[in-house]
Amino acid sequence: MPKYSPAEVLSLIEQEGVQYVDLRFSDLFGQWQHLTIPAYELSLDTFEEGRGFDGSSIRGWQSIHESDMLAFPDPATAFIDPFMEPKTLVMICDIYDPITRERYGRDTRYIAQKAEQYLKQTGIGDTAYYGPEAEFFIFDSVEFGTSANYAFWRIDSEEGWWNREITSSGYKIPHKRGYFPVPPLDKVHGLRNEMVSIMSQLGIVVELHHHEVATAGQGEIDIRYDSLVNQADKLFLYKYIVRMVAHKYGKFATFMPKVLPNDNGSGMHTHFSIWKEGQNLFAGSEYAGVSEICLYAIGGVLKHGPALTAFTNPTINSYHRLVPGFEAPVRLAYSARNRSAAIRIPTYSPSPKAKRIEIRFPDPTSNPYLAFSAILMAAI
Repeated sequence: MPKYSPAEVLSLIEQEGVQYVDLRFSDLFGQWQHLTIPAYELSLDTFEEGRGFDGSSIRGWQSIHESDMLAFPDPATAFIDPFMEPKTLVMICDIYDPITRERYGRDTRYIAQKAEQYLKQTGIGDTAYYGPEAEFFIFDSVEFGTSANYAFWRIDSEEGWWNREITSSGYKIPHKRGYFPVPPLDKVHGLRNEMVSIMSQLGIVVELHHHEVATAGQGEIDIRYDSLVNQADKLFLYKYIVRMVAHKYGKFATFMPKVLPNDNGSGMHTHFSIWKEGQNLFAGSEYAGVSEICLYAIGGVLKHGPALTAFTNPTINSYHRLVPGFEAPVRLAYSARNRSAAIRIPTYSPSPKAKRIEIRFPDPTSNPYLAFSAILMAAI
């Protein structure tokens, strides 16, 4: 995806016949928020002066007597939204205080940018790379409700192992055997293909996608590693695409960590490494072919593991996933190859460039700006 300047964004709007501009930012909890302006309202001044909004209506932000905030669009993040009509251009924003004209401390993208800068200031490295594997379910129907006299939830999927009667397709994935069967057992392969195609068009490099262990449409799309802020930006777009493609077909995509109590949950295994001047600092000759620096980084993540989970596993439901028997880690330990450890050292390739650690306890309800920053701070 090209990195545009403000002038290039305005030119793109004219060339593509864009009618609206969608300005997006994340709240503390990792929910993309947005405000939309007609394209004729965007000018070079917008990039220098920002666009005002009510910060008191964003959870955890400003009080009502200090509500005014400014959103400054980052032109480098511009893309044409593949779902919105009429044609809409999207930009991710940085948030400022209109009185001090300084960055807003609760803008989690700003926190991530500061974490990247801090790494450089330490002299340890200059770039931290992340490769998240955000798993999800695609359901055919979702119902829930509570009242004074009842509470319920009901979900369903053509793939669901609980639907034991013969369906029109006649194909069923057995319980906990959803990993890798081809269609027609894999009934959401086509949806994942469409998701990947859209991601590729928008500059997200996808390495592979597949059905996951659980039935009921659990899937995973693996995206190429990138630096902290860039990857967090991409992960917001990744989730948006997954949800919107599912919605297009009347289905429901969820990144909830533990939807089905008797089946595997959805994690966000995060591959992580630190580089300096183009060299991977995690490559070496210690255990599993990693460096002493890598072992120190592992030690930091394990030491601060309980605190890290506030950012990497931020919901009550997150801890329903972290239980024995469902391929989720339950011990703060590290190991080569072993997927039951909190940190795994992949051994697919002997190449120094491929050396990294896989932090297996995060889940996709986390705010990636905060989760990735917290991992980096713990590691160094």
